[in-house]
Amino acid sequence: MSEEIRKLLGEEPEVVFAEKRYEFISQIMPKVVKGAKPLTLSDLLDKALLNKYLGIPVFLALWWALFRFTFDVSAPFSDLIDMAFGQLGEFVGGAVANEQLSSFLADGLIGGLGGVLVFLPPIFFLFLGLSILEDSGYLARAAFVVDRVMYKLGLHGKSFIPMLIGFGCNIPGVMATRTIDKEEDRILTILVNPLMSCTARLPVYVLIGGAVLGSYAAAATYSMYILGVVLAVAMALLFRKVIPYFKGKPSPFILELPMYAKPTLRNTLVHVWERGSLFLKKAGTIILAGIILVWFLSSYPWGAEESYLYMFGHWLEPAFRPLGFDWRGAVGLFFGFIAKEIVVGSFAVIFGLGEEADIEAVQQTIVNEGVFTPLTGLAFMAFTLIYIPCIACLGAIYRETNSWKWTLFSVVYGLILAYVTAFLIIAIGGLLGFA
Repeated sequence: MSEEIRKLLGEEPEVVFAEKRYEFISQIMPKVVKGAKPLTLSDLLDKALLNKYLGIPVFLALWWALFRFTFDVSAPFSDLIDMAFGQLGEFVGGAVANEQLSSFLADGLIGGLGGVLVFLPPIFFLFLGLSILEDSGYLARAAFVVDRVMYKLGLHGKSFIPMLIGFGCNIPGVMATRTIDKEEDRILTILVNPLMSCTARLPVYVLIGGAVLGSYAAAATYSMYILGVVLAVAMALLFRKVIPYFKGKPSPFILELPMYAKPTLRNTLVHVWERGSLFLKKAGTIILAGIILVWFLSSYPWGAEESYLYMFGHWLEPAFRPLGFDWRGAVGLFFGFIAKEIVVGSFAVIFGLGEEADIEAVQQTIVNEGVFTPLTGLAFMAFTLIYIPCIACLGAIYRETNSWKWTLFSVVYGLILAYVTAFLIIAIGGLLGFA
């Protein structure tokens, strides 16, 4: 009977009944409340931002504006960091007489870490934009706007907030699923959350996009965020259909919309610092340790023509050749399992650019040595988006699901999906003449 009602109404009965109740309330209110309530600015904004037809286009437009803001405003600050680390690497490389120590300091520490910290400004400005949207009250309305779409595509309305948090970092995004009551909805949201493009992937997009995509770099980066959302929805639908545990409809979504508010400078800066400082802590611990490991493997055996990293990369290369990635791309992806930012530091170390550690030098080397073409660069960006989450995120998945089965499943399906997606980009791009 419920299926017949659903077909008759054209959508979920709970949604229709809720709309009819509020429609009935709006008809009664003018008759029982004396005096007409004037439309406020909040009412006018909601009429546009919560509109059935305008809501999603407005959301996408604001998202695009956020990324343009992130790239354009942060560029001068990134250039300053480029310059500082480039000069520091050149000074240290020339001042230290011992060849191995000089290489460690200039190529390993300064080159690798500088190649990561250059992306600190875009990350902070991305958090700045997100904080403004959150403090203004818009993000809750964005959740309301996409709820109907998410419900039809197999995701709970409350999944939107954890997924949105995942754009900052997947770890708190996974932890935020605790607000979802139904266990199946919660685990499904956890499994697709790593497809949200966290800020750790942003340095990879900026590096590769800026190197081989030119003026299309920002559009390619934006497309990665859209691709992540599309794949998350597609995987949710697929899991609902083929995995018995997830079969059925998600539970209805109830949300109280906050009042619009003017973001304060103090609160916004506090939010930016709390989130951005996590990147700094990672840069000083996990990322630094990963970069030192990459330097060691790329430098030893000292004086030999082939390093451990070179041998390991050529062992991995056959698996990635169909995607157009050579051993350097394979090594970058492998160490990205520790933390995605290490992908960038790996290239800086592999190229031996300690004294020229700025992003432009790394990008120019990518172009000069033909590491990527525009097509393979886009495929590499997509692979970075989709494949295995970082170690810390896998730990969060295990803690929240309390299951090695679901943790391992997230690893396996992510790898398969990343490979298939990157291969399709190469194949379709080749057919369209972009090879």
